[in-house]
Amino acid sequence: MFKSMTAFARARKTVGGKDITAEIKSVNNRYLDCNVKISRLYSFLEDKIKQYVQANGISRGKVEIYVNVDLLENEGVEISLDTAYAKSYIDALYKLRDTFGLPDDISVCRIASNKEIFNVKKPEDDIEGDWQDIKEVVDIALADFLERRKTEGENLLRNIREKLENIKGFVAKIAENSAQDTKEYAKKLEDRIVKFLAENSVQIDEQRILTEVAIFADKIAIDEELVRLDSHFGAFEEIVNSNEPAGRKLDFLLQEMNRETYTIGSKASNADTAHLVVNIKNELEKIREQIQNIE
Repeated sequence: MFKSMTAFARARKTVGGKDITAEIKSVNNRYLDCNVKISRLYSFLEDKIKQYVQANGISRGKVEIYVNVDLLENEGVEISLDTAYAKSYIDALYKLRDTFGLPDDISVCRIASNKEIFNVKKPEDDIEGDWQDIKEVVDIALADFLERRKTEGENLLRNIREKLENIKGFVAKIAENSAQDTKEYAKKLEDRIVKFLAENSVQIDEQRILTEVAIFADKIAIDEELVRLDSHFGAFEEIVNSNEPAGRKLDFLLQEMNRETYTIGSKASNADTAHLVVNIKNELEKIREQIQNIE
């Protein structure tokens, strides 16, 4: 399955007397790294949200989930001052002012902007009720998030397939060159051996010459590499058509394609084939960059 690791989605809705906003964003990452940040009153739901999102089709990427909950109905909510923390905070502000000669703009409103100085207590937690309210908004954001990942993945797949078709065209031309290259190489090698033996007054053993020519010709043959490349093309389609995450498997497959291409390049005996190999490497590198964004 082809899904991008990069996406962003946001949802906001009023549920159960709460104004709830959920944001989900993700970027590339080798493994799954999922983090949840939620309003302090509902921090007990962090793990539940994390597990829920992971269980709904996210297996790779650095995923950040932000959930903000503002209570519209504050019945039973008690706010008290954390006196010890407030004193330490104010003392630190005065020290900052005196040390650096800053203007004295320390006021109640400025100090109150630090929410840590307040203790907020709401009625006994209704974990299941709060979860259902928050889950309703998370579901909306998550559905959009997954759809965006899928759409971007389809765009990437379409582009990668175009590059693979280019590679297949280059490989076909190399295959056409290969048979002729091997034949010409064998003839040139035979002529050079015969000439060398004649110049050094060495008796020519026709069978031995044919054997040596066949050995060297076999060294530059690329039939096996071409067959394996064709097999890799088939494996690519199997991977993208499966229901499993494709990113890591395609990364390994691309390494194998690169290996076969380098081998073909090392055996190249004419400029045209060498140029085609460079073109293949260039396309493979572009595909590699795009696969890094696939889950």
